[in-house]
Amino acid sequence: MTRNQSDTFEIGEYTVHRLGFGAMRLCGEQIIGAPDDEAAAHEVAREAVDLGVDFIDTADSYGPGTSERLLGEAGVVDDAVVATKGGLLRSRDGDWLPHGDPEYLENAALASKDRLGVDSIDLYQLHRPDPDTEFEASVTKLAALKDDGLVDNVGLSNVSVEQLETARDHVEVATVQNEYNLTNREHEDVLAACEDAGIGFIPYFPIGAGDLDEKAAVVDDVAEAHDASRYQIALAWLLQRSDVTLPIPGTSSIDHLRENVAASEIELTSDELARLSE
Repeated sequence: MTRNQSDTFEIGEYTVHRLGFGAMRLCGEQIIGAPDDEAAAHEVAREAVDLGVDFIDTADSYGPGTSERLLGEAGVVDDAVVATKGGLLRSRDGDWLPHGDPEYLENAALASKDRLGVDSIDLYQLHRPDPDTEFEASVTKLAALKDDGLVDNVGLSNVSVEQLETARDHVEVATVQNEYNLTNREHEDVLAACEDAGIGFIPYFPIGAGDLDEKAAVVDDVAEAHDASRYQIALAWLLQRSDVTLPIPGTSSIDHLRENVAASEIELTSDELARLSE
């Protein structure tokens, strides 16, 4: 077996288990508005914490505002490190629109803090660089929010290695959240940069939004050997891919949540890791 990574990671003063929970799916369809059953959404969030998950990821654009509100109402913010994001708006048509204006980011952080019901935000991430705003201006504002005590740690999302290096000139970067999974490794260089710097790497769409078809044969073979699902193997691969990965699979189903958490117990062999990594 090759499983020798730590099950935990340090984010500032916080120690979290490396398999978290993504709260995007707690919202309504197309991540807009409230779910049909808000009580069920609260139950999913609480079950995550009960299962030992202590890192929850959300964003002000999920709903918008809905996911943060539901987490606050569920009473989980005192039992987990909650990471939220700002800098991405939603249109009435459901489009995702970057908006990294510094003053807007400050207002957004204040609103997120209020919805979550916290004294300060554990981890605040720039959701996406805004092509109409100087990247350094957005990052400098996040640094100021940290200096002012509004946020405890600063993270980035959807950034290049160059942008990560630029941001580190202005603020200590705790995490980077980019898309990364078995079938999409476009940001391998960003993961490597995070490893070198000891920065947490949060792979979103950790199971490829369910699309593992191009690796179906090998994934299914490994899954059969472990009496596991495809998606559990995809998560296990991410956990063993690097010591700094912090997968955040999301779901609105308690059954799927339990299945995802169980993936942290799977130990892939060196041969299985190599075959999956080809």
